[in-house]
Amino acid sequence: MSENNKLAFQEYKSDQRVRWCPGCGDHAILNSIQKVMADMKVPQEEVAVISGIGCSSRLPYYMNTYGFHTIHGRASAVASGVKVANPKLHVWQITGDGDALAIGGNHFIHAIRRNIDINVILFNNQIYGLTKGQYSPTSKRGFISKTSPYGTIEYPFRPGELTIGARGYFFARTIDKDLKVSTKVMKAAAEHKGTSIVEVLQNCVIYNDNTHKEITDKQFKDDRTIVLEHGKPMIFGKERNKGLLLDGIKLRVVTIGEDGVTEKDLLVHDAHCEDPTIHLKLADMEYPDFPVALGVIRDSEAPVYDQCARMQIDEIRERSKIKTFKDLVTSGEVWEVK
Repeated sequence: MSENNKLAFQEYKSDQRVRWCPGCGDHAILNSIQKVMADMKVPQEEVAVISGIGCSSRLPYYMNTYGFHTIHGRASAVASGVKVANPKLHVWQITGDGDALAIGGNHFIHAIRRNIDINVILFNNQIYGLTKGQYSPTSKRGFISKTSPYGTIEYPFRPGELTIGARGYFFARTIDKDLKVSTKVMKAAAEHKGTSIVEVLQNCVIYNDNTHKEITDKQFKDDRTIVLEHGKPMIFGKERNKGLLLDGIKLRVVTIGEDGVTEKDLLVHDAHCEDPTIHLKLADMEYPDFPVALGVIRDSEAPVYDQCARMQIDEIRERSKIKTFKDLVTSGEVWEVK
Protein backbone atom coordinates (compact mmCIF):
# COMPACT_ATOMS: atom_id res chain seq x y z
CA MET A 1 0.00 0.00 0.00
CA SER A 2 1.41 3.43 -0.97
CA GLU A 3 2.02 6.15 1.64
CA ASN A 4 -0.93 8.16 0.31
CA ASN A 5 -3.22 5.15 0.51
CA LYS A 6 -2.03 4.44 4.07
CA LEU A 7 -3.05 7.96 5.04
CA ALA A 8 -6.39 7.61 3.27
CA PHE A 9 -6.91 4.23 4.96
CA GLN A 10 -6.45 5.82 8.39
CA GLU A 11 -9.01 8.50 7.56
CA TYR A 12 -11.76 5.88 7.45
CA LYS A 13 -10.96 4.69 10.97
CA SER A 14 -13.08 6.24 13.73
CA ASP A 15 -11.79 7.15 17.19
CA GLN A 16 -13.74 4.29 18.81
CA ARG A 17 -11.94 1.29 20.31
CA VAL A 18 -12.77 -1.85 18.36
CA ARG A 19 -14.61 -4.15 20.77
CA TRP A 20 -14.64 -7.46 18.96
CA CYS A 21 -13.00 -10.49 20.56
CA PRO A 22 -9.27 -10.90 19.85
CA GLY A 23 -8.92 -13.21 16.86
CA CYS A 24 -12.45 -12.54 15.54
CA GLY A 25 -12.69 -12.50 11.76
CA ASP A 26 -14.57 -9.19 11.92
CA HIS A 27 -11.28 -7.30 12.36
CA ALA A 28 -10.03 -8.44 8.95
CA ILE A 29 -13.35 -7.62 7.27
CA LEU A 30 -13.28 -4.10 8.72
CA ASN A 31 -9.76 -3.59 7.35
CA SER A 32 -10.83 -4.83 3.91
CA ILE A 33 -13.78 -2.41 3.76
CA GLN A 34 -11.64 0.54 4.84
CA LYS A 35 -8.95 -0.36 2.32
CA VAL A 36 -11.50 -0.55 -0.52
CA MET A 37 -12.87 2.89 0.35
CA ALA A 38 -9.36 4.32 0.49
CA ASP A 39 -8.42 2.74 -2.86
CA MET A 40 -11.60 4.05 -4.48
CA LYS A 41 -11.10 7.50 -2.90
CA VAL A 42 -14.73 7.74 -1.84
CA PRO A 43 -15.34 10.96 0.18
CA GLN A 44 -16.26 10.09 3.76
CA GLU A 45 -19.29 12.37 3.70
CA GLU A 46 -20.68 10.39 0.75
CA VAL A 47 -20.66 7.05 2.61
CA ALA A 48 -23.40 5.64 4.86
CA VAL A 49 -22.81 2.35 6.71
CA ILE A 50 -26.02 0.72 7.96
CA SER A 51 -26.21 -2.30 10.26
CA GLY A 52 -28.77 -4.38 12.15
CA ILE A 53 -28.05 -6.28 15.38
CA GLY A 54 -25.23 -8.73 16.05
CA CYS A 55 -21.47 -8.73 16.51
CA SER A 56 -20.95 -7.68 12.88
CA SER A 57 -23.39 -4.82 13.30
CA ARG A 58 -21.02 -2.88 15.54
CA LEU A 59 -18.97 -2.05 12.45
CA PRO A 60 -20.50 1.43 11.79
CA TYR A 61 -18.98 2.64 15.08
CA TYR A 62 -15.51 1.95 13.70
CA MET A 63 -16.02 3.82 10.42
CA ASN A 64 -15.31 7.54 10.13
CA THR A 65 -18.33 7.97 7.86
CA TYR A 66 -22.05 8.37 8.32
CA GLY A 67 -23.53 5.34 10.03
CA PHE A 68 -26.71 3.96 11.53
CA HIS A 69 -26.91 1.02 13.95
CA THR A 70 -30.54 -0.01 13.45
CA ILE A 71 -32.74 -2.79 14.86
CA HIS A 72 -32.66 -6.54 14.43
CA GLY A 73 -33.21 -7.65 10.83
CA ARG A 74 -34.17 -4.21 9.52
CA ALA A 75 -30.85 -3.06 8.09
CA SER A 76 -31.97 -3.82 4.51
CA ALA A 77 -35.11 -1.72 4.95
CA VAL A 78 -33.21 1.24 6.38
CA ALA A 79 -30.39 0.97 3.82
CA SER A 80 -33.01 0.89 1.04
CA GLY A 81 -34.64 4.04 2.38
CA VAL A 82 -31.31 5.85 2.68
CA LYS A 83 -30.36 5.03 -0.92
CA VAL A 84 -33.73 5.95 -2.42
CA ALA A 85 -33.82 9.22 -0.46
CA ASN A 86 -30.25 10.14 -1.44
CA PRO A 87 -29.07 8.16 -4.48
CA LYS A 88 -25.68 9.92 -4.43
CA LEU A 89 -24.64 8.16 -1.23
CA HIS A 90 -22.52 5.00 -1.27
CA VAL A 91 -24.59 2.75 1.01
CA TRP A 92 -23.02 -0.27 2.71
CA GLN A 93 -25.11 -2.69 4.74
CA ILE A 94 -23.31 -4.75 7.38
CA THR A 95 -25.15 -7.84 8.59
CA GLY A 96 -24.74 -11.38 9.86
CA ASP A 97 -26.28 -14.73 8.97
CA GLY A 98 -28.77 -14.43 11.83
CA ASP A 99 -29.62 -10.76 11.32
CA ALA A 100 -30.08 -11.02 7.53
CA LEU A 101 -31.44 -14.52 7.00
CA ALA A 102 -33.66 -15.13 10.05
CA ILE A 103 -35.62 -12.15 11.38
CA GLY A 104 -34.41 -10.03 8.46
CA GLY A 105 -35.01 -12.59 5.74
CA ASN A 106 -38.04 -10.86 4.23
CA HIS A 107 -36.28 -7.49 3.95
CA PHE A 108 -33.13 -9.18 2.61
CA ILE A 109 -34.80 -10.98 -0.31
CA HIS A 110 -36.92 -7.98 -1.31
CA ALA A 111 -33.95 -5.61 -1.33
CA ILE A 112 -32.32 -8.08 -3.74
CA ARG A 113 -35.48 -8.47 -5.84
CA ARG A 114 -35.87 -4.71 -6.17
CA ASN A 115 -32.20 -4.36 -7.11
CA ILE A 116 -31.57 -1.30 -4.94
CA ASP A 117 -28.01 0.02 -5.32
CA ILE A 118 -26.63 -1.04 -1.93
CA ASN A 119 -23.59 -3.13 -1.02
CA VAL A 120 -24.42 -5.88 1.49
CA ILE A 121 -21.56 -7.53 3.40
CA LEU A 122 -22.95 -10.72 4.94
CA PHE A 123 -20.77 -12.11 7.76
CA ASN A 124 -21.41 -15.86 7.87
CA ASN A 125 -20.03 -17.62 10.95
CA GLN A 126 -22.94 -20.10 11.12
CA ILE A 127 -23.84 -19.12 14.69
CA TYR A 128 -25.54 -16.41 16.77
CA GLY A 129 -22.51 -14.88 18.47
CA LEU A 130 -23.83 -11.79 20.27
CA THR A 131 -26.65 -13.72 21.95
CA LYS A 132 -24.22 -16.42 23.07
CA GLY A 133 -24.20 -19.41 20.75
CA GLN A 134 -27.58 -20.42 19.36
CA TYR A 135 -27.71 -22.11 15.95
CA SER A 136 -28.44 -19.85 12.97
CA PRO A 137 -30.09 -20.26 9.53
CA THR A 138 -26.69 -21.24 8.06
CA SER A 139 -25.62 -23.71 10.77
CA LYS A 140 -24.80 -27.16 9.39
CA ARG A 141 -27.38 -29.92 9.79
CA GLY A 142 -26.60 -31.86 12.96
CA PHE A 143 -24.87 -28.85 14.56
CA ILE A 144 -24.95 -28.96 18.38
CA SER A 145 -25.60 -25.66 20.13
CA LYS A 146 -27.44 -24.24 23.14
CA THR A 147 -30.68 -24.30 21.16
CA SER A 148 -29.99 -27.64 19.43
CA PRO A 149 -28.39 -29.81 22.15
CA TYR A 150 -29.10 -33.00 20.18
CA GLY A 151 -28.12 -31.49 16.83
CA THR A 152 -30.20 -29.32 14.52
CA ILE A 153 -32.45 -31.26 12.15
CA GLU A 154 -32.79 -28.37 9.70
CA TYR A 155 -31.01 -27.91 6.39
CA PRO A 156 -29.20 -24.55 6.25
CA PHE A 157 -29.71 -21.68 3.87
CA ARG A 158 -27.08 -21.23 1.20
CA PRO A 159 -26.71 -17.43 0.89
CA GLY A 160 -25.66 -17.63 -2.77
CA GLU A 161 -28.63 -19.82 -3.68
CA LEU A 162 -30.96 -17.49 -1.77
CA THR A 163 -29.52 -14.41 -3.49
CA ILE A 164 -29.80 -15.81 -7.01
CA GLY A 165 -33.23 -17.28 -6.24
CA ALA A 166 -34.41 -13.79 -5.23
CA ARG A 167 -33.32 -12.57 -8.70
CA GLY A 168 -30.00 -11.20 -7.50
CA TYR A 169 -27.55 -9.90 -10.08
CA PHE A 170 -24.39 -9.77 -7.97
CA PHE A 171 -23.05 -12.41 -5.62
CA ALA A 172 -19.49 -12.91 -4.42
CA ARG A 173 -17.85 -14.93 -1.67
CA THR A 174 -14.62 -14.54 0.26
CA ILE A 175 -12.88 -15.63 3.48
CA ASP A 176 -12.40 -13.15 6.34
CA LYS A 177 -8.59 -13.43 6.49
CA ASP A 178 -8.06 -13.47 2.71
CA LEU A 179 -7.56 -9.72 2.29
CA LYS A 180 -6.59 -10.01 -1.37
CA VAL A 181 -9.81 -11.71 -2.47
CA SER A 182 -11.90 -9.69 0.02
CA THR A 183 -10.78 -6.29 -1.25
CA LYS A 184 -11.16 -7.42 -4.85
CA VAL A 185 -14.76 -8.61 -4.49
CA MET A 186 -15.78 -5.67 -2.28
CA LYS A 187 -14.47 -3.24 -4.87
CA ALA A 188 -16.39 -5.11 -7.57
CA ALA A 189 -19.50 -4.93 -5.35
CA ALA A 190 -19.06 -1.16 -4.91
CA GLU A 191 -18.73 -0.67 -8.68
CA HIS A 192 -21.77 -2.83 -9.46
CA LYS A 193 -25.03 -0.93 -10.06
CA GLY A 194 -27.76 -2.66 -8.07
CA THR A 195 -27.86 -4.85 -4.98
CA SER A 196 -24.53 -6.58 -4.43
CA ILE A 197 -24.20 -9.40 -1.89
CA VAL A 198 -20.77 -10.39 -0.58
CA GLU A 199 -20.78 -13.44 1.68
CA VAL A 200 -17.76 -13.54 3.98
CA LEU A 201 -16.94 -16.90 5.55
CA GLN A 202 -16.08 -15.55 8.99
CA ASN A 203 -14.78 -17.23 12.13
CA CYS A 204 -16.28 -16.82 15.62
CA VAL A 205 -13.47 -17.78 18.00
CA ILE A 206 -15.79 -18.06 21.01
CA TYR A 207 -18.91 -19.96 19.95
CA ASN A 208 -18.06 -21.63 16.63
CA ASP A 209 -14.29 -21.67 16.28
CA ASN A 210 -12.87 -23.24 13.11
CA THR A 211 -16.30 -23.68 11.52
CA HIS A 212 -14.78 -23.10 8.07
CA LYS A 213 -11.42 -24.73 8.84
CA GLU A 214 -11.83 -27.60 6.37
CA ILE A 215 -11.55 -25.10 3.51
CA THR A 216 -9.70 -22.14 5.07
CA ASP A 217 -6.74 -23.96 6.61
CA LYS A 218 -3.56 -23.18 4.64
CA GLN A 219 -2.71 -26.80 3.95
CA PHE A 220 -6.14 -27.47 2.40
CA LYS A 221 -7.31 -24.16 0.97
CA ASP A 222 -5.85 -24.41 -2.55
CA ASP A 223 -7.29 -27.88 -3.11
CA ARG A 224 -10.68 -27.18 -1.53
CA THR A 225 -11.52 -23.73 -2.89
CA ILE A 226 -11.54 -22.16 -6.35
CA VAL A 227 -11.13 -18.41 -6.94
CA LEU A 228 -13.26 -17.53 -9.95
CA GLU A 229 -12.19 -14.79 -12.35
CA HIS A 230 -14.29 -13.56 -15.23
CA GLY A 231 -12.99 -14.72 -18.60
CA LYS A 232 -10.56 -17.26 -17.15
CA PRO A 233 -10.76 -21.08 -17.06
CA MET A 234 -11.90 -22.63 -13.80
CA ILE A 235 -8.62 -24.02 -12.48
CA PHE A 236 -7.67 -24.74 -8.86
CA GLY A 237 -5.41 -26.90 -6.70
CA LYS A 238 -1.93 -26.53 -5.21
CA GLU A 239 -0.47 -27.78 -8.46
CA ARG A 240 -2.99 -25.81 -10.55
CA ASN A 241 -3.92 -29.09 -12.20
CA LYS A 242 -7.58 -29.43 -11.24
CA GLY A 243 -10.56 -27.86 -12.92
CA LEU A 244 -14.29 -27.83 -13.54
CA LEU A 245 -16.16 -28.82 -16.64
CA LEU A 246 -19.81 -29.29 -17.55
CA ASP A 247 -20.85 -32.93 -17.88
CA GLY A 248 -24.38 -32.83 -19.28
CA ILE A 249 -26.17 -30.48 -16.88
CA LYS A 250 -23.84 -31.17 -13.95
CA LEU A 251 -20.46 -29.77 -12.92
CA ARG A 252 -17.62 -32.25 -12.63
CA VAL A 253 -14.17 -31.96 -11.04
CA VAL A 254 -11.38 -33.19 -13.32
CA THR A 255 -7.59 -33.42 -13.31
CA ILE A 256 -5.81 -31.81 -16.25
CA GLY A 257 -3.80 -34.44 -18.13
CA GLU A 258 -5.95 -37.38 -17.04
CA ASP A 259 -8.40 -39.13 -19.39
CA GLY A 260 -7.40 -36.76 -22.16
CA VAL A 261 -8.61 -33.65 -20.32
CA THR A 262 -6.84 -30.41 -21.33
CA GLU A 263 -7.21 -26.83 -20.14
CA LYS A 264 -9.31 -26.12 -23.25
CA ASP A 265 -11.98 -28.54 -21.96
CA LEU A 266 -12.55 -26.54 -18.76
CA LEU A 267 -15.37 -24.10 -18.20
CA VAL A 268 -14.47 -20.44 -18.65
CA HIS A 269 -16.09 -18.23 -16.03
CA ASP A 270 -18.65 -15.75 -17.38
CA ALA A 271 -19.71 -13.66 -14.39
CA HIS A 272 -21.69 -11.28 -16.61
CA CYS A 273 -24.00 -13.89 -18.15
CA GLU A 274 -27.63 -12.94 -17.59
CA ASP A 275 -28.72 -16.58 -17.31
CA PRO A 276 -28.00 -17.59 -13.68
CA THR A 277 -27.94 -21.36 -14.25
CA ILE A 278 -24.16 -21.87 -14.05
CA HIS A 279 -23.80 -19.16 -11.39
CA LEU A 280 -26.26 -21.05 -9.17
CA LYS A 281 -24.35 -24.31 -9.62
CA LEU A 282 -21.09 -22.56 -8.73
CA ALA A 283 -22.58 -20.84 -5.67
CA ASP A 284 -23.99 -24.16 -4.41
CA MET A 285 -20.70 -26.11 -4.61
CA GLU A 286 -19.70 -27.59 -1.25
CA TYR A 287 -16.71 -29.55 -0.01
CA PRO A 288 -15.99 -32.52 -0.19
CA ASP A 289 -17.76 -33.08 -3.51
CA PHE A 290 -16.58 -29.79 -4.99
CA PRO A 291 -14.27 -26.90 -4.20
CA VAL A 292 -16.02 -23.94 -2.57
CA ALA A 293 -16.25 -21.03 -5.01
CA LEU A 294 -14.66 -17.73 -3.98
CA GLY A 295 -14.48 -14.46 -5.89
CA VAL A 296 -17.20 -12.82 -7.96
CA ILE A 297 -19.63 -15.56 -8.97
CA ARG A 298 -22.32 -13.40 -10.56
CA ASP A 299 -22.12 -9.80 -11.83
CA SER A 300 -24.87 -9.11 -14.33
CA GLU A 301 -26.85 -5.99 -15.23
CA ALA A 302 -30.50 -5.10 -14.64
CA PRO A 303 -32.58 -1.95 -14.03
CA VAL A 304 -31.74 -0.34 -10.68
CA TYR A 305 -34.62 0.50 -8.34
CA ASP A 306 -33.44 3.86 -6.98
CA GLN A 307 -32.54 5.13 -10.45
CA CYS A 308 -35.91 4.03 -11.84
CA ALA A 309 -37.73 5.61 -8.88
CA ARG A 310 -35.94 8.93 -9.44
CA MET A 311 -36.75 8.86 -13.17
CA GLN A 312 -40.41 8.10 -12.45
CA ILE A 313 -40.66 10.97 -9.96
CA ASP A 314 -39.07 13.40 -12.44
CA GLU A 315 -41.47 12.30 -15.21
CA ILE A 316 -44.52 12.73 -12.94
CA ARG A 317 -43.36 16.19 -11.84
CA GLU A 318 -42.82 17.20 -15.44
CA ARG A 319 -46.39 16.25 -16.39
CA SER A 320 -48.01 17.60 -13.24
CA LYS A 321 -49.92 20.88 -13.29
CA ILE A 322 -49.05 21.38 -9.62
CA LYS A 323 -45.70 23.14 -9.28
CA THR A 324 -43.52 23.02 -6.17
CA PHE A 325 -41.39 25.92 -4.95
CA LYS A 326 -38.34 24.15 -6.37
CA ASP A 327 -40.03 23.77 -9.77
CA LEU A 328 -40.85 27.48 -9.94
CA VAL A 329 -37.33 28.54 -8.95
CA THR A 330 -35.55 26.21 -11.37
CA SER A 331 -37.89 26.97 -14.28
CA GLY A 332 -37.06 30.66 -14.24
CA GLU A 333 -40.74 31.69 -14.26
CA VAL A 334 -41.73 35.11 -12.91
CA TRP A 335 -44.09 34.73 -9.95
CA GLU A 336 -45.45 36.81 -7.10
CA VAL A 337 -46.28 35.93 -3.49
CA LYS A 338 -49.44 37.64 -2.19
